[in-house]
Amino acid sequence: MFVSLLAAVSLFLSHPDVPSSDTTLLMFWNVENFFSWKAEAMKGKYWTRKRFLRECQAISKAVLWMSDERGAPPDLIGLAEVENRKVLELLLKETPLRRLGYGIVHYESPDPRGIDVALLFRKERLKLLYSKPLRIEGVVTRDILLAGFERAGGDSLAVLVNHHPSKYGENSAWRREAAMARLGEATDSLLATGQGNIVAMGDFNDTPESTAGYSGKMRNLAASPARKGLGTIKYEGKWEMIDMFFISPALARRNPDAEMRIERIPFLMVKDGPRFGEKPLRTYSGPRYIGGVSDHCPITLVIR
Repeated sequence: MFVSLLAAVSLFLSHPDVPSSDTTLLMFWNVENFFSWKAEAMKGKYWTRKRFLRECQAISKAVLWMSDERGAPPDLIGLAEVENRKVLELLLKETPLRRLGYGIVHYESPDPRGIDVALLFRKERLKLLYSKPLRIEGVVTRDILLAGFERAGGDSLAVLVNHHPSKYGENSAWRREAAMARLGEATDSLLATGQGNIVAMGDFNDTPESTAGYSGKMRNLAASPARKGLGTIKYEGKWEMIDMFFISPALARRNPDAEMRIERIPFLMVKDGPRFGEKPLRTYSGPRYIGGVSDHCPITLVIR
């Protein structure tokens, strides 16, 4: 499989449909507990270096599969549930992704589970201008990651990566409301400074209907597919849309047909019982290792 992945990289790098300088391909994926084999959180789960590297290869293969689908590798990859920068460095070092020239943006957050959000960006397509974590006041959770880039065409793009608090526990809605309010403050501040091109991506742990009151001026591209019954995660046989892209008014005007795509990766899907079709293949089913990556489907977006 490793040799075929290297061949795939060469094919993508020479693909005739590589996006032009005025387009950017974005991807977001909650990779569900992407921990090293040494992580305290994985003790008792028989999580080994071999299994960790197998997961790295699966993530790499998924990115290359989407590259084939889209005609080029993603320019920006937002990730959630990442342990630390080290696991990202290993992902880029130990897989064919090392040939695609990705840089890393990552900050440690105060999350109790020890998980963060992060960004990978192709350095030949994007220049990192700044980055910082945005703390959510009064909530101990993942920070929102803000990063600014200069695109190949010369204009700028601000990206915010989110992983909002889960629904575990009673009366948890206020935590997600606080996270959405912080995101709204951040996007309003960027717009006030003249930054027109803004994308917010992430796992919002809520549906588009639940986030509607907190998205400010941003357009939620997940709303339309959600109304069609599509989703990014499956619970008790039903798809739910909790992974989303928001775009700013300027990007919405420039991209009136912008479409968020939910990527169903064939080798990372599994049968969901006798009646419910398929679902994403996780790394573990309870305590049992089954060799997948995540219970979330990745999402992608192309913008001009």
